[in-house]
Amino acid sequence: MAEAHCPASCGELLQGWILGGEKLVSCPINWYSYVSVEEGVPLGLERPRMRQMLERVLKHLDIVPEATGMLRIEYESTIPVGKGLASSTADIAATAQATARFYGHELSPETLAELCVAVEPTDSTLFSSLTLFDHQTAETQISLGWAPDLKLLLLESPDVVLTEDFHKRDRRAALLAREPLLAQAWKLLTAACEQQDPQRLGEAATLSAIASQDLLPKPGFSELHALADKGKIYGLNVAHSGSVAGLIYDDTLHDKDFIYDWIQRHQLDRFYPQVHEVSMAPGGVR
Repeated sequence: MAEAHCPASCGELLQGWILGGEKLVSCPINWYSYVSVEEGVPLGLERPRMRQMLERVLKHLDIVPEATGMLRIEYESTIPVGKGLASSTADIAATAQATARFYGHELSPETLAELCVAVEPTDSTLFSSLTLFDHQTAETQISLGWAPDLKLLLLESPDVVLTEDFHKRDRRAALLAREPLLAQAWKLLTAACEQQDPQRLGEAATLSAIASQDLLPKPGFSELHALADKGKIYGLNVAHSGSVAGLIYDDTLHDKDFIYDWIQRHQLDRFYPQVHEVSMAPGGVR
């Protein structure tokens, strides 16, 4: 048996038209998809695209395709699907690495990225530090050299957004219109990572969330944004192709009880009935 696990992402810190095309910076968190590959009859309980990824890895390693029928994939994941939490990236990336390990190989993050984008748009949770990533072609992979250790209140909406359908929409004009705002956010984020400054990171994520509102609006956004304006959190980030939002904070500097009280007083639990306390974590398939 060979095993691997990959983190989820609380939406994105940035996503939009950056450096000449649409790119993103994921927000890896301590919530994982665990996958194992072993000899055995396939169970039929796999999540979508897991088997497709296994077969791609077999081809990449020059292993006969018939081997797929002799390999069993098992997984354990509580990451909600269709919310913008990178559940699918976590599933297929962990499947890829577990398959490679079964045959005595280790896939680099760059190779994983190429394999994953061939299957579907992919999050930059594949990389150990925050990374600007072309999630559709993998041609851009700019490491920002920092894996922040910050807290988030992850606000989960019951709404489901299918990422594949979202990316089929013609969003080019809307993305280009917001390019100046994303340029500002990108500048802030690079400075934040150079200086390991969580305040600037929060400001960058908030700008990107504001830019996303016209493309995929989040209910209660103005009330959530006000928390950042009042300095009660570092910033706000969202799933740009999903329905979750994240409140970025430091539990030694910010009053978590105040944040929860704010959510209740403004009845934001109507839109986000589940709140998860998570932490940013290094990315990468382990």
